[in-house]
Amino acid sequence: MQSHSLTPESLPIASFPTTQHQLTAETAARFFAGRDLIDSVLVTNSIARGNAVPGSDLDMNVLLGEAATQAQADALQAEWDAFRAAEPTLCAFEASGPFMHVHLDVTLGWFEPEVWDDGGGPDFFEIGIGNLLRAAPLGQPGAHFLRLRQDWLPYYNEDLRRQRLAMVRAACRYDLDFIPFYTARGLVFQAFDRLYRAHQEFLQALFIACRVYPIAYNKWIHEQVVDWLGLPALYDQLPGILALPALEPAMLNDRANRLGALLENWVKD
Repeated sequence: MQSHSLTPESLPIASFPTTQHQLTAETAARFFAGRDLIDSVLVTNSIARGNAVPGSDLDMNVLLGEAATQAQADALQAEWDAFRAAEPTLCAFEASGPFMHVHLDVTLGWFEPEVWDDGGGPDFFEIGIGNLLRAAPLGQPGAHFLRLRQDWLPYYNEDLRRQRLAMVRAACRYDLDFIPFYTARGLVFQAFDRLYRAHQEFLQALFIACRVYPIAYNKWIHEQVVDWLGLPALYDQLPGILALPALEPAMLNDRANRLGALLENWVKD
């Protein structure tokens, strides 16, 4: 497994779990080779972090140059989708396992934070940045990719961070406060939905407070909280928040209180 630390100078290196994964990625890269619009062809997610397994899918981003437009990105995405559906190497890869899909997105590398009201989270602002900056270039990285790493690392600006942290904390608290309101009416499935959303908002707020870009709020939680944040004592408490033997009002209220306590104790500016 590669280091979790992100600096502008340290670029991840793709670690393919099989030769087939590597050949499939190279086939995709050749499709985009020589096009003026292309800045960088990137392998993302588990292969970029060095923990993919033979049955893993293949996740990629193709980053366009800074002058590219959304219309150009959409047109290139459509061209790629048509190519992927018929290209023998790509089709063979996707036929070789139930979860072995090729996910490739053409991106401009634009990240715009949202503003929520009445809960509304989590969103994917920090996740989008984290997954792109943790991507491993295939071949020489382009100027736009390197500039994005310079612009967004080690973290975005402090004013925005404080605004985001306050917003996400408030959203988490809002969803937690809804749970006893729902359980009192017997709406246990809706209460659990709020609990699960608050669990993800808690993780989002935690990463903002720690100034670390995450990659997901519903997977790789142990890797991120224990290995990246160095918080094993916190991680030990997280699975129990969602471990309910039954959807009963008292249990849901208890888990809401426990997550609220974690929010107060662990998510501080």
